[in-house]
Amino acid sequence: MSDVIKKNFSDHLDVISKVLDSNAHSIYLVGEILANCLEKKGTIFWCGNGGSASDSQHIAAELVGRFRKDRRALKSIALTTDTSILTSVGNDYGFDEIFSRQLQALGSSGDILVGISTSGNSKNILNAFKAASDLGITSIALTGKDGGAAKKCSNQSIIVDSESTARIQEAHILIGHILCELIEERLHLV
Repeated sequence: MSDVIKKNFSDHLDVISKVLDSNAHSIYLVGEILANCLEKKGTIFWCGNGGSASDSQHIAAELVGRFRKDRRALKSIALTTDTSILTSVGNDYGFDEIFSRQLQALGSSGDILVGISTSGNSKNILNAFKAASDLGITSIALTGKDGGAAKKCSNQSIIVDSESTARIQEAHILIGHILCELIEERLHLV
């Protein structure tokens, strides 16, 4: 049992160290892009599947609620939460359209879409990036592995260089928390 624990901690620390070395500048840049959007009264949309759906909801909640301390609410929406929309669009148009359809209804030029996908190949995320492009919405991919197709379909990407879904997701939530802190600092909310 202790070998499993030690290996997981060791693997986690290795991945996080690689993320710091290879993505610190990209994380800072994305933080600036997100803060600029909010400063101009835009909305940040988040989407993902499975654990990435949970991460989308988690980070949107940190922005709407608070991260470090009380401050004004920030415009952020997880496209993963409305079961009536998800099931009706999934039923009528297909699961691959559940995020793009919502973005078409709710998004405007100047907004931002953050698509979270450990593989970077989730069809519904890729379709959302296409819809974002059509609407003048900046897209940011938060991926793993080699970035998949999402790195080519998005305006900006942060890629966690790992093959382990668990390690990628752990890095994604850390990156999400860092982005929240960067936003609050950049907007002088802390």
